[in-house]
Amino acid sequence: MHPRIEDYALIGDLQTAALVGRDGSIDWLCLPRFDSGACFAALLGGKDNGHWGLAPCSPDARAQRSYRGDSLILDTVWETPTGSVRVTDFMPQRDRAPDVVRIVEGLSGSVEMRGVLRLRFDYGRVVPWVRATEGCRVAIAGPDSVWLRTPAESTTYGKDFSTRSDFTVAAGQRTAFVLTWHPSHEPRPIQIEPFTALQDTLDDWHGWSARCRYKGPYREAVMRSLITLKALTYAPTGGIVAAPTTSLPEELGGVRNWDYRYCWLRDASLTLNSLLSAGYLEEAGAWRNWLLRAVAGAPDDLQIMYGLAGERRLPEAELPWLTGYCDSAPVRIGNAAVEQRQLDVYGEVLDSFHIARSAGLPAEQHAWSIQRALVDYLESTWRDPDEGLWEIRGPRRHFVHSKVMAWVAADRAVRAIEAYPKFGGKVDRWRAMRDEVRREVCERGYDADRGTFTQFYGSRELDAATLLIPRVGFLPGDDPRVLGTIDTVRRELTHDGLVRRYSTEGIAVDGLPGGEGTFLVCSFWLADALQLSGRRAEAQEMFERLLGLRNDVGLLSEEYDPAARRQLGNFPQAFSHIGLVGTAFGLQDGAPAH
Repeated sequence: MHPRIEDYALIGDLQTAALVGRDGSIDWLCLPRFDSGACFAALLGGKDNGHWGLAPCSPDARAQRSYRGDSLILDTVWETPTGSVRVTDFMPQRDRAPDVVRIVEGLSGSVEMRGVLRLRFDYGRVVPWVRATEGCRVAIAGPDSVWLRTPAESTTYGKDFSTRSDFTVAAGQRTAFVLTWHPSHEPRPIQIEPFTALQDTLDDWHGWSARCRYKGPYREAVMRSLITLKALTYAPTGGIVAAPTTSLPEELGGVRNWDYRYCWLRDASLTLNSLLSAGYLEEAGAWRNWLLRAVAGAPDDLQIMYGLAGERRLPEAELPWLTGYCDSAPVRIGNAAVEQRQLDVYGEVLDSFHIARSAGLPAEQHAWSIQRALVDYLESTWRDPDEGLWEIRGPRRHFVHSKVMAWVAADRAVRAIEAYPKFGGKVDRWRAMRDEVRREVCERGYDADRGTFTQFYGSRELDAATLLIPRVGFLPGDDPRVLGTIDTVRRELTHDGLVRRYSTEGIAVDGLPGGEGTFLVCSFWLADALQLSGRRAEAQEMFERLLGLRNDVGLLSEEYDPAARRQLGNFPQAFSHIGLVGTAFGLQDGAPAH
Protein backbone atom coordinates (compact mmCIF):
# COMPACT_ATOMS: atom_id res chain seq x y z
CA MET A 1 0.00 0.00 0.00
CA HIS A 2 1.25 3.44 -0.87
CA PRO A 3 1.17 6.13 1.82
CA ARG A 4 -1.38 8.86 1.23
CA ILE A 5 -0.05 11.77 -0.79
CA GLU A 6 -0.43 14.01 2.26
CA ASP A 7 1.83 11.65 4.21
CA TYR A 8 4.82 13.16 2.44
CA ALA A 9 6.91 16.21 3.26
CA LEU A 10 9.25 18.13 0.94
CA ILE A 11 12.96 18.82 1.19
CA GLY A 12 15.06 20.41 -1.55
CA ASP A 13 18.08 22.47 -2.58
CA LEU A 14 16.52 24.86 -5.15
CA GLN A 15 17.52 22.58 -8.02
CA THR A 16 15.69 19.38 -7.16
CA ALA A 17 13.52 18.02 -4.36
CA ALA A 18 12.71 14.84 -2.43
CA LEU A 19 9.56 13.53 -0.78
CA VAL A 20 9.96 12.05 2.72
CA GLY A 21 7.17 9.85 4.09
CA ARG A 22 5.87 9.67 7.64
CA ASP A 23 7.54 6.25 7.83
CA GLY A 24 10.97 7.82 7.35
CA SER A 25 11.36 6.69 3.73
CA ILE A 26 12.46 9.01 0.94
CA ASP A 27 10.31 7.66 -1.89
CA TRP A 28 10.95 10.24 -4.63
CA LEU A 29 14.12 12.01 -5.71
CA CYS A 30 15.33 13.09 -9.16
CA LEU A 31 19.03 13.92 -9.53
CA PRO A 32 20.55 16.28 -10.39
CA ARG A 33 17.51 18.37 -11.54
CA PHE A 34 13.77 18.35 -10.95
CA ASP A 35 13.26 16.81 -14.41
CA SER A 36 16.10 14.27 -14.27
CA GLY A 37 15.50 10.55 -13.93
CA ALA A 38 14.46 9.47 -10.43
CA CYS A 39 16.85 7.38 -8.35
CA PHE A 40 14.09 6.84 -5.76
CA ALA A 41 10.80 6.02 -7.50
CA ALA A 42 8.92 3.99 -4.86
CA LEU A 43 6.27 6.73 -4.98
CA LEU A 44 5.18 5.45 -8.40
CA GLY A 45 5.94 1.77 -7.96
CA GLY A 46 7.22 -0.18 -4.99
CA LYS A 47 10.21 -0.13 -2.67
CA ASP A 48 12.16 -2.16 -5.25
CA ASN A 49 11.97 0.90 -7.51
CA GLY A 50 14.19 2.83 -5.13
CA HIS A 51 13.89 4.46 -1.70
CA TRP A 52 15.91 5.36 1.38
CA GLY A 53 14.34 4.36 4.67
CA LEU A 54 15.69 5.52 8.03
CA ALA A 55 13.62 4.80 11.15
CA PRO A 56 13.60 2.94 14.48
CA CYS A 57 13.51 -0.85 14.27
CA SER A 58 10.64 -1.04 16.78
CA PRO A 59 7.25 -1.77 15.17
CA ASP A 60 5.68 0.32 17.95
CA ALA A 61 7.56 3.51 16.99
CA ARG A 62 5.35 6.58 16.52
CA ALA A 63 6.40 9.73 14.70
CA GLN A 64 5.57 13.43 14.77
CA ARG A 65 7.16 15.83 12.34
CA SER A 66 7.51 19.53 11.62
CA TYR A 67 9.68 21.95 9.74
CA ARG A 68 12.28 23.72 11.83
CA GLY A 69 11.03 27.29 11.98
CA ASP A 70 10.61 29.03 8.63
CA SER A 71 12.85 26.61 6.75
CA LEU A 72 12.77 23.49 4.59
CA ILE A 73 14.56 21.42 7.24
CA LEU A 74 12.33 18.53 8.32
CA ASP A 75 12.44 17.17 11.89
CA THR A 76 10.77 13.83 12.65
CA VAL A 77 10.64 12.84 16.33
CA TRP A 78 10.17 9.12 16.92
CA GLU A 79 8.87 7.78 20.24
CA THR A 80 9.62 4.11 20.97
CA PRO A 81 9.22 1.88 24.04
CA THR A 82 12.95 2.26 24.77
CA GLY A 83 13.47 5.95 24.05
CA SER A 84 13.05 8.77 21.57
CA VAL A 85 15.10 9.99 18.63
CA ARG A 86 14.98 12.86 16.14
CA VAL A 87 15.76 12.41 12.43
CA THR A 88 16.54 15.67 10.61
CA ASP A 89 16.31 15.61 6.82
CA PHE A 90 17.47 18.40 4.51
CA MET A 91 19.31 19.26 1.32
CA PRO A 92 21.90 22.06 1.58
CA GLN A 93 21.85 24.66 -1.18
CA ARG A 94 24.52 23.15 -3.35
CA ASP A 95 27.87 24.45 -4.44
CA ARG A 96 28.18 21.87 -7.17
CA ALA A 97 27.04 18.37 -6.17
CA PRO A 98 23.59 17.71 -4.66
CA ASP A 99 23.58 16.23 -1.15
CA VAL A 100 20.85 14.65 0.98
CA VAL A 101 21.69 14.80 4.69
CA ARG A 102 19.99 12.71 7.38
CA ILE A 103 21.04 13.47 10.97
CA VAL A 104 19.97 11.16 13.81
CA GLU A 105 19.99 12.53 17.36
CA GLY A 106 19.15 10.62 20.53
CA LEU A 107 16.70 12.48 22.77
CA SER A 108 16.03 9.97 25.56
CA GLY A 109 16.79 6.36 26.41
CA SER A 110 18.30 4.22 23.67
CA VAL A 111 16.85 3.48 20.23
CA GLU A 112 17.85 0.81 17.71
CA MET A 113 17.80 2.25 14.19
CA ARG A 114 18.00 0.83 10.68
CA GLY A 115 18.72 2.48 7.35
CA VAL A 116 17.82 0.78 4.06
CA LEU A 117 19.09 2.34 0.84
CA ARG A 118 17.88 1.02 -2.51
CA LEU A 119 19.21 3.11 -5.37
CA ARG A 120 17.47 2.50 -8.70
CA PHE A 121 18.46 4.88 -11.48
CA ASP A 122 16.33 5.80 -14.52
CA TYR A 123 13.02 5.95 -12.64
CA GLY A 124 13.49 2.73 -10.69
CA ARG A 125 14.67 0.60 -13.59
CA VAL A 126 18.47 0.34 -13.29
CA VAL A 127 20.16 -1.47 -10.39
CA PRO A 128 23.62 0.05 -9.87
CA TRP A 129 26.86 -1.72 -9.01
CA VAL A 130 27.73 -0.96 -5.38
CA ARG A 131 31.12 -1.25 -3.75
CA ALA A 132 32.84 -0.08 -0.57
CA THR A 133 35.66 2.41 -0.97
CA GLU A 134 37.29 5.17 1.07
CA GLY A 135 34.94 4.55 3.99
CA CYS A 136 31.82 4.99 1.81
CA ARG A 137 29.51 2.99 -0.41
CA VAL A 138 29.56 4.11 -4.03
CA ALA A 139 26.83 3.10 -6.50
CA ILE A 140 27.46 3.48 -10.24
CA ALA A 141 25.34 2.83 -13.30
CA GLY A 142 26.01 4.54 -16.62
CA PRO A 143 26.17 8.33 -16.16
CA ASP A 144 25.08 8.27 -12.52
CA SER A 145 27.18 7.89 -9.40
CA VAL A 146 26.04 8.17 -5.78
CA TRP A 147 28.25 8.13 -2.69
CA LEU A 148 26.79 7.19 0.70
CA ARG A 149 28.79 8.28 3.72
CA THR A 150 27.76 6.33 6.80
CA PRO A 151 28.76 6.92 10.42
CA ALA A 152 31.59 4.78 11.79
CA GLU A 153 29.40 3.49 14.61
CA SER A 154 26.92 1.86 12.20
CA THR A 155 27.18 -1.66 10.83
CA THR A 156 26.75 -1.29 7.08
CA TYR A 157 26.26 -4.28 4.79
CA GLY A 158 24.57 -5.36 1.59
CA LYS A 159 21.39 -7.43 1.52
CA ASP A 160 18.72 -8.08 -1.13
CA PHE A 161 20.26 -5.53 -3.51
CA SER A 162 20.15 -2.83 -0.84
CA THR A 163 22.64 -1.19 1.51
CA ARG A 164 21.67 -1.51 5.17
CA SER A 165 22.98 0.27 8.24
CA ASP A 166 22.18 -0.90 11.79
CA PHE A 167 23.10 1.25 14.79
CA THR A 168 21.93 2.35 18.23
CA VAL A 169 21.52 5.96 19.34
CA ALA A 170 21.50 6.94 23.01
CA ALA A 171 20.40 10.24 24.51
CA GLY A 172 22.82 13.02 23.60
CA GLN A 173 24.41 11.15 20.71
CA ARG A 174 24.29 12.53 17.19
CA THR A 175 25.29 10.92 13.92
CA ALA A 176 24.81 11.64 10.22
CA PHE A 177 24.35 10.00 6.82
CA VAL A 178 25.19 11.93 3.63
CA LEU A 179 24.20 10.88 0.11
CA THR A 180 25.92 12.72 -2.75
CA TRP A 181 25.31 12.45 -6.51
CA HIS A 182 27.76 13.34 -9.26
CA PRO A 183 28.42 12.33 -12.88
CA SER A 184 30.15 8.96 -12.86
CA HIS A 185 32.98 10.11 -15.13
CA GLU A 186 34.04 12.89 -12.74
CA PRO A 187 36.21 12.65 -9.62
CA ARG A 188 34.51 12.19 -6.27
CA PRO A 189 32.99 15.50 -5.11
CA ILE A 190 34.23 17.32 -2.03
CA GLN A 191 32.56 16.04 1.14
CA ILE A 192 30.43 18.43 3.15
CA GLU A 193 30.48 18.58 6.96
CA PRO A 194 26.85 17.66 7.78
CA PHE A 195 26.45 19.53 11.06
CA THR A 196 27.93 22.73 9.66
CA ALA A 197 25.72 22.31 6.59
CA LEU A 198 22.68 22.03 8.87
CA GLN A 199 23.36 25.37 10.53
CA ASP A 200 24.22 27.06 7.23
CA THR A 201 21.01 25.78 5.65
CA LEU A 202 18.93 26.93 8.60
CA ASP A 203 20.55 30.38 8.45
CA ASP A 204 19.92 30.59 4.70
CA TRP A 205 16.21 29.82 5.07
CA HIS A 206 15.65 32.03 8.09
CA GLY A 207 17.40 34.92 6.35
CA TRP A 208 15.20 34.46 3.29
CA SER A 209 11.98 34.07 5.29
CA ALA A 210 12.67 37.21 7.32
CA ARG A 211 12.22 39.28 4.15
CA CYS A 212 8.52 38.40 3.90
CA ARG A 213 6.38 41.48 4.43
CA TYR A 214 3.08 39.72 5.07
CA LYS A 215 1.98 40.57 8.63
CA GLY A 216 -1.60 39.33 8.54
CA PRO A 217 -3.31 36.67 10.65
CA TYR A 218 -2.37 33.81 8.31
CA ARG A 219 1.39 34.32 8.38
CA GLU A 220 2.28 30.70 9.14
CA ALA A 221 0.31 29.41 6.15
CA VAL A 222 1.56 32.18 3.84
CA MET A 223 5.17 31.66 4.87
CA ARG A 224 5.01 27.91 4.35
CA SER A 225 3.49 28.45 0.89
CA LEU A 226 6.17 30.97 -0.04
CA ILE A 227 8.91 28.60 1.17
CA THR A 228 7.32 25.89 -0.97
CA LEU A 229 7.33 28.18 -4.04
CA LYS A 230 10.96 29.01 -3.34
CA ALA A 231 11.73 25.28 -3.05
CA LEU A 232 10.15 24.71 -6.48
CA THR A 233 12.44 27.34 -8.05
CA TYR A 234 15.31 26.16 -10.20
CA ALA A 235 17.91 28.58 -8.90
CA PRO A 236 20.29 28.64 -11.91
CA THR A 237 17.58 30.08 -14.20
CA GLY A 238 14.74 31.36 -11.97
CA GLY A 239 12.17 29.01 -13.52
CA ILE A 240 9.51 27.60 -11.17
CA VAL A 241 8.21 24.05 -11.69
CA ALA A 242 4.51 23.34 -11.27
CA ALA A 243 5.36 20.43 -8.94
CA PRO A 244 8.40 18.23 -8.25
CA THR A 245 6.54 15.03 -9.18
CA THR A 246 5.02 13.27 -12.14
CA SER A 247 1.95 11.08 -12.53
CA LEU A 248 0.38 11.40 -9.10
CA PRO A 249 -3.22 10.75 -10.14
CA GLU A 250 -6.18 13.10 -10.26
CA GLU A 251 -8.33 10.02 -9.66
CA LEU A 252 -7.10 6.90 -7.85
CA GLY A 253 -6.78 4.15 -10.41
CA GLY A 254 -7.40 6.59 -13.26
CA VAL A 255 -5.37 7.69 -16.28
CA ARG A 256 -5.20 11.44 -15.62
CA ASN A 257 -1.56 11.27 -14.62
CA TRP A 258 0.75 14.01 -15.92
CA ASP A 259 4.31 15.23 -15.56
CA TYR A 260 4.41 18.61 -13.80
CA ARG A 261 8.18 19.09 -13.49
CA TYR A 262 8.16 21.98 -15.96
CA CYS A 263 7.44 25.71 -16.00
CA TRP A 264 3.97 26.82 -17.16
CA LEU A 265 3.32 30.31 -18.49
CA ARG A 266 -0.21 30.14 -17.06
CA ASP A 267 1.36 30.22 -13.59
CA ALA A 268 3.48 33.25 -14.43
CA SER A 269 1.26 36.18 -13.50
CA LEU A 270 -0.05 34.57 -10.33
CA THR A 271 3.46 33.55 -9.25
CA LEU A 272 4.79 37.03 -9.86
CA ASN A 273 1.92 38.57 -7.95
CA SER A 274 2.53 36.29 -4.96
CA LEU A 275 6.27 36.96 -4.84
CA LEU A 276 5.93 40.70 -5.34
CA SER A 277 3.13 41.00 -2.78
CA ALA A 278 5.37 39.33 -0.21
CA GLY A 279 8.33 41.58 -1.00
CA TYR A 280 10.50 39.12 -2.93
CA LEU A 281 11.64 41.41 -5.73
CA GLU A 282 14.80 39.43 -6.47
CA GLU A 283 12.92 36.17 -7.02
CA ALA A 284 10.22 37.94 -9.02
CA GLY A 285 12.90 39.53 -11.19
CA ALA A 286 14.57 36.17 -11.81
CA TRP A 287 11.20 34.63 -12.75
CA ARG A 288 10.44 37.54 -15.08
CA ASN A 289 13.86 37.18 -16.73
CA TRP A 290 13.29 33.43 -17.17
CA LEU A 291 9.96 34.26 -18.79
CA LEU A 292 11.57 36.80 -21.10
CA ARG A 293 14.17 34.29 -22.28
CA ALA A 294 11.63 31.49 -22.69
CA VAL A 295 9.17 33.41 -24.84
CA ALA A 296 11.78 35.06 -27.06
CA GLY A 297 11.24 34.09 -30.67
CA ALA A 298 8.44 34.13 -33.22
CA PRO A 299 5.05 35.06 -31.67
CA ASP A 300 3.32 32.13 -33.33
CA ASP A 301 5.82 29.78 -31.66
CA LEU A 302 4.84 30.67 -28.09
CA GLN A 303 4.44 27.53 -25.96
CA ILE A 304 2.31 26.98 -22.87
CA MET A 305 5.23 25.50 -20.94
CA TYR A 306 9.00 25.17 -21.08
CA GLY A 307 11.79 23.27 -19.39
CA LEU A 308 13.70 24.57 -16.38
CA ALA A 309 16.08 26.56 -18.57
CA GLY A 310 13.51 27.34 -21.25
CA GLU A 311 13.85 24.07 -23.20
CA ARG A 312 11.09 23.65 -25.77
CA ARG A 313 11.00 19.93 -26.51
CA LEU A 314 9.34 17.95 -23.70
CA PRO A 315 8.33 14.70 -25.44
CA GLU A 316 5.85 12.54 -23.56
CA ALA A 317 6.55 8.85 -22.89
CA GLU A 318 5.17 6.12 -20.65
CA LEU A 319 7.20 4.00 -18.19
CA PRO A 320 5.62 0.53 -18.23
CA TRP A 321 7.87 -0.91 -15.50
CA LEU A 322 6.22 1.38 -12.91
CA THR A 323 2.75 0.34 -11.74
CA GLY A 324 1.78 3.88 -10.76
CA TYR A 325 0.71 5.41 -7.48
CA CYS A 326 -2.02 3.12 -6.08
CA ASP A 327 -2.04 1.32 -9.47
CA SER A 328 -2.86 4.54 -11.33
CA ALA A 329 -1.25 3.88 -14.69
CA PRO A 330 0.26 4.97 -16.95
CA VAL A 331 3.25 6.71 -15.43
CA ARG A 332 4.27 9.48 -17.83
CA ILE A 333 7.39 11.60 -18.25
CA GLY A 334 7.39 14.63 -20.51
CA ASN A 335 4.15 16.35 -21.43
CA ALA A 336 2.46 16.29 -24.83
CA ALA A 337 0.41 19.36 -23.88
CA VAL A 338 3.50 21.37 -24.81
CA GLU A 339 2.25 21.11 -28.42
CA GLN A 340 -1.18 22.55 -27.65
CA ARG A 341 -2.55 25.88 -28.77
CA GLN A 342 -3.65 27.94 -25.79
CA LEU A 343 -4.44 31.56 -26.57
CA ASP A 344 -4.71 32.53 -22.91
CA VAL A 345 -0.92 32.37 -22.50
CA TYR A 346 -0.54 35.61 -24.47
CA GLY A 347 -2.64 37.38 -21.87
CA GLU A 348 -0.76 35.71 -19.06
CA VAL A 349 2.60 36.83 -20.45
CA LEU A 350 1.45 40.44 -21.01
CA ASP A 351 -0.08 40.45 -17.53
CA SER A 352 3.16 39.17 -15.99
CA PHE A 353 5.15 42.06 -17.41
CA HIS A 354 2.42 44.50 -16.37
CA ILE A 355 2.62 43.24 -12.79
CA ALA A 356 6.41 43.52 -12.84
CA ARG A 357 6.28 47.11 -14.10
CA SER A 358 3.63 48.06 -11.54
CA ALA A 359 5.80 46.67 -8.74
CA GLY A 360 8.79 48.74 -9.79
CA LEU A 361 10.86 46.24 -11.72
CA PRO A 362 12.58 48.14 -14.56
CA ALA A 363 10.59 48.51 -17.78
CA GLU A 364 12.97 47.64 -20.59
CA GLN A 365 12.64 48.46 -24.29
CA HIS A 366 13.81 45.04 -25.52
CA ALA A 367 11.24 43.33 -23.28
CA TRP A 368 8.55 45.59 -24.69
CA SER A 369 9.52 44.68 -28.25
CA ILE A 370 8.70 41.05 -27.51
CA GLN A 371 5.41 41.96 -25.84
CA ARG A 372 4.40 44.18 -28.75
CA ALA A 373 5.03 41.36 -31.21
CA LEU A 374 2.91 39.01 -29.11
CA VAL A 375 -0.10 41.32 -28.92
CA ASP A 376 0.18 42.16 -32.63
CA TYR A 377 0.04 38.44 -33.41
CA LEU A 378 -2.87 37.89 -31.03
CA GLU A 379 -4.83 40.65 -32.78
CA SER A 380 -5.19 38.37 -35.81
CA THR A 381 -5.66 35.06 -33.95
CA TRP A 382 -7.80 35.65 -30.85
CA ARG A 383 -10.95 34.63 -32.73
CA ASP A 384 -9.57 31.10 -33.27
CA PRO A 385 -10.54 28.12 -31.08
CA ASP A 386 -7.94 26.52 -28.81
CA GLU A 387 -7.43 23.79 -26.19
CA GLY A 388 -7.91 26.23 -23.32
CA LEU A 389 -6.41 26.71 -19.87
CA TRP A 390 -6.99 23.14 -18.74
CA GLU A 391 -5.11 21.50 -21.61
CA ILE A 392 -8.02 19.43 -22.83
CA ARG A 393 -7.24 16.52 -25.11
CA GLY A 394 -10.57 16.87 -26.92
CA PRO A 395 -11.53 19.16 -29.83
CA ARG A 396 -10.59 22.83 -29.87
CA ARG A 397 -13.31 25.23 -28.76
CA HIS A 398 -13.91 28.93 -28.16
CA PHE A 399 -13.17 28.89 -24.44
CA VAL A 400 -14.43 31.91 -22.56
CA HIS A 401 -11.36 32.10 -20.34
CA SER A 402 -9.08 32.15 -23.40
CA LYS A 403 -11.02 35.09 -24.83
CA VAL A 404 -10.96 36.92 -21.50
CA MET A 405 -7.18 36.55 -21.41
CA ALA A 406 -6.98 37.91 -24.97
CA TRP A 407 -8.77 40.96 -23.56
CA VAL A 408 -6.14 41.05 -20.79
CA ALA A 409 -3.34 41.06 -23.36
CA ALA A 410 -4.84 44.02 -25.21
CA ASP A 411 -5.66 45.85 -21.99
CA ARG A 412 -2.16 45.49 -20.55
CA ALA A 413 -0.61 46.58 -23.84
CA VAL A 414 -2.77 49.72 -23.87
CA ARG A 415 -1.91 50.47 -20.25
CA ALA A 416 1.80 50.03 -21.00
CA ILE A 417 1.65 52.65 -23.75
CA GLU A 418 -0.32 55.00 -21.50
CA ALA A 419 2.37 54.68 -18.81
CA TYR A 420 5.35 54.63 -21.20
CA PRO A 421 4.45 56.53 -24.41
CA LYS A 422 8.01 56.22 -25.67
CA PHE A 423 7.54 52.45 -26.07
CA GLY A 424 5.35 52.90 -29.11
CA GLY A 425 2.75 50.55 -30.56
CA LYS A 426 -0.61 50.27 -32.30
CA VAL A 427 -2.50 51.55 -29.30
CA ASP A 428 -5.68 52.55 -31.16
CA ARG A 429 -5.96 49.10 -32.72
CA TRP A 430 -5.33 47.45 -29.36
CA ARG A 431 -8.09 49.54 -27.77
CA ALA A 432 -10.43 48.47 -30.54
CA MET A 433 -9.43 44.83 -30.04
CA ARG A 434 -10.03 45.14 -26.31
CA ASP A 435 -13.51 46.51 -26.87
CA GLU A 436 -14.37 43.87 -29.46
CA VAL A 437 -13.24 40.97 -27.27
CA ARG A 438 -15.29 42.19 -24.32
CA ARG A 439 -18.34 42.68 -26.51
CA GLU A 440 -18.07 39.19 -28.01
CA VAL A 441 -17.46 37.42 -24.69
CA CYS A 442 -20.45 39.14 -23.07
CA GLU A 443 -22.65 38.20 -26.04
CA ARG A 444 -21.49 34.68 -26.87
CA GLY A 445 -19.95 33.44 -23.62
CA TYR A 446 -22.75 34.48 -21.27
CA ASP A 447 -25.90 32.45 -20.65
CA ALA A 448 -28.51 35.12 -19.87
CA ASP A 449 -31.17 32.54 -18.96
CA ARG A 450 -29.03 31.09 -16.16
CA GLY A 451 -27.14 34.30 -15.41
CA THR A 452 -23.64 32.86 -15.78
CA PHE A 453 -20.59 32.81 -18.00
CA THR A 454 -20.05 29.39 -19.55
CA GLN A 455 -17.06 27.26 -20.44
CA PHE A 456 -17.13 27.95 -24.17
CA TYR A 457 -19.36 29.68 -26.68
CA GLY A 458 -22.75 28.02 -27.05
CA SER A 459 -22.18 25.71 -24.09
CA ARG A 460 -24.20 25.16 -20.94
CA GLU A 461 -21.11 23.75 -19.21
CA LEU A 462 -19.39 25.74 -16.48
CA ASP A 463 -15.70 26.46 -15.95
CA ALA A 464 -14.10 27.59 -12.69
CA ALA A 465 -11.71 29.78 -14.68
CA THR A 466 -14.58 32.25 -15.23
CA LEU A 467 -14.20 33.09 -11.52
CA LEU A 468 -11.06 35.00 -12.60
CA ILE A 469 -13.11 37.54 -14.59
CA PRO A 470 -13.17 40.12 -11.76
CA ARG A 471 -9.63 39.35 -10.70
CA VAL A 472 -8.13 40.27 -14.08
CA GLY A 473 -10.35 43.35 -14.35
CA PHE A 474 -12.57 42.19 -17.22
CA LEU A 475 -15.66 43.12 -15.16
CA PRO A 476 -15.99 44.51 -11.65
CA GLY A 477 -16.69 42.12 -8.79
CA ASP A 478 -20.16 43.52 -8.17
CA ASP A 479 -21.31 43.24 -11.81
CA PRO A 480 -24.55 41.18 -11.92
CA ARG A 481 -22.99 38.82 -14.46
CA VAL A 482 -20.09 38.14 -12.11
CA LEU A 483 -22.42 37.64 -9.15
CA GLY A 484 -24.52 35.22 -11.18
CA THR A 485 -21.45 33.27 -12.25
CA ILE A 486 -20.28 32.95 -8.65
CA ASP A 487 -23.64 31.65 -7.49
CA THR A 488 -24.01 29.24 -10.41
CA VAL A 489 -20.53 27.83 -9.94
CA ARG A 490 -21.26 27.32 -6.23
CA ARG A 491 -24.53 25.61 -7.05
CA GLU A 492 -23.46 23.40 -9.97
CA LEU A 493 -19.69 22.99 -9.91
CA THR A 494 -18.88 22.24 -6.28
CA HIS A 495 -18.57 19.04 -4.29
CA ASP A 496 -18.96 19.44 -0.56
CA GLY A 497 -18.33 23.17 -1.02
CA LEU A 498 -15.07 22.74 -2.97
CA VAL A 499 -14.80 23.71 -6.63
CA ARG A 500 -14.18 21.41 -9.58
CA ARG A 501 -12.46 22.81 -12.68
CA TYR A 502 -15.33 21.79 -14.96
CA SER A 503 -17.70 18.88 -15.37
CA THR A 504 -16.08 15.63 -16.51
CA GLU A 505 -19.48 14.10 -17.16
CA GLY A 506 -21.82 14.37 -20.14
CA ILE A 507 -20.08 15.61 -23.27
CA ALA A 508 -16.56 14.79 -21.99
CA VAL A 509 -15.05 18.13 -23.01
CA ASP A 510 -11.51 17.03 -22.18
CA GLY A 511 -11.58 13.82 -24.21
CA LEU A 512 -10.47 11.64 -21.27
CA PRO A 513 -12.21 8.84 -19.36
CA GLY A 514 -12.90 8.98 -15.64
CA GLY A 515 -13.13 11.92 -13.30
CA GLU A 516 -11.01 13.93 -10.90
CA GLY A 517 -11.12 15.59 -7.50
CA THR A 518 -11.94 19.16 -6.65
CA PHE A 519 -9.27 21.58 -7.83
CA LEU A 520 -7.73 23.48 -4.93
CA VAL A 521 -6.66 26.63 -6.77
CA CYS A 522 -10.20 26.94 -8.17
CA SER A 523 -11.52 26.91 -4.62
CA PHE A 524 -9.12 29.75 -3.77
CA TRP A 525 -10.43 31.58 -6.86
CA LEU A 526 -13.94 31.27 -5.48
CA ALA A 527 -12.78 32.85 -2.22
CA ASP A 528 -11.18 35.67 -4.25
CA ALA A 529 -14.35 36.24 -6.28
CA LEU A 530 -16.43 36.34 -3.10
CA GLN A 531 -14.03 38.89 -1.63
CA LEU A 532 -14.13 41.06 -4.75
CA SER A 533 -17.92 40.91 -4.80
CA GLY A 534 -18.11 42.28 -1.26
CA ARG A 535 -18.86 38.97 0.51
CA ARG A 536 -15.83 39.01 2.78
CA ALA A 537 -17.21 36.77 5.52
CA GLU A 538 -17.98 34.03 3.01
CA ALA A 539 -14.53 34.45 1.43
CA GLN A 540 -12.83 34.11 4.80
CA GLU A 541 -14.88 31.05 5.70
CA MET A 542 -13.92 29.44 2.40
CA PHE A 543 -10.25 30.31 2.88
CA GLU A 544 -10.10 28.84 6.37
CA ARG A 545 -11.80 25.69 5.12
CA LEU A 546 -9.02 25.35 2.54
CA LEU A 547 -6.32 25.92 5.14
CA GLY A 548 -7.73 22.92 6.98
CA LEU A 549 -6.98 20.69 3.98
CA ARG A 550 -3.21 21.20 4.28
CA ASN A 551 -1.24 18.27 5.61
CA ASP A 552 0.53 18.28 8.97
CA VAL A 553 3.46 20.28 7.58
CA GLY A 554 1.35 22.79 5.64
CA LEU A 555 1.52 21.35 2.10
CA LEU A 556 -1.15 21.06 -0.58
CA SER A 557 -1.38 18.92 -3.69
CA GLU A 558 -3.24 19.83 -6.85
CA GLU A 559 -6.65 18.38 -5.95
CA TYR A 560 -8.72 17.06 -3.05
CA ASP A 561 -11.23 14.22 -2.89
CA PRO A 562 -13.99 15.30 -0.45
CA ALA A 563 -15.49 11.80 -0.36
CA ALA A 564 -12.26 9.95 0.48
CA ARG A 565 -10.93 13.01 2.37
CA ARG A 566 -7.47 12.82 0.84
CA GLN A 567 -5.25 14.84 -1.45
CA LEU A 568 -4.84 13.96 -5.12
CA GLY A 569 -2.56 15.02 -7.96
CA ASN A 570 1.03 16.14 -8.10
CA PHE A 571 2.51 17.29 -4.82
CA PRO A 572 3.22 19.84 -3.56
CA GLN A 573 1.52 21.92 -6.21
CA ALA A 574 2.76 25.45 -6.90
CA PHE A 575 -0.64 26.54 -8.25
CA SER A 576 -2.38 25.62 -4.96
CA HIS A 577 0.16 27.49 -2.85
CA ILE A 578 0.04 30.49 -5.20
CA GLY A 579 -3.72 30.53 -4.66
CA LEU A 580 -3.30 30.42 -0.89
CA VAL A 581 -0.90 33.37 -0.87
CA GLY A 582 -3.09 35.43 -3.22
CA THR A 583 -6.24 34.89 -1.18
CA ALA A 584 -4.46 35.66 2.11
CA PHE A 585 -3.25 38.98 0.70
CA GLY A 586 -6.69 39.68 -0.70
CA LEU A 587 -8.29 39.24 2.69
CA GLN A 588 -5.65 41.51 4.19
CA ASP A 589 -5.58 44.21 1.50
CA GLY A 590 -9.13 44.02 0.18
CA ALA A 591 -8.27 42.70 -3.28
CA PRO A 592 -6.18 39.74 -4.47
CA ALA A 593 -6.07 41.24 -7.93
CA HIS A 594 -3.52 43.08 -10.04
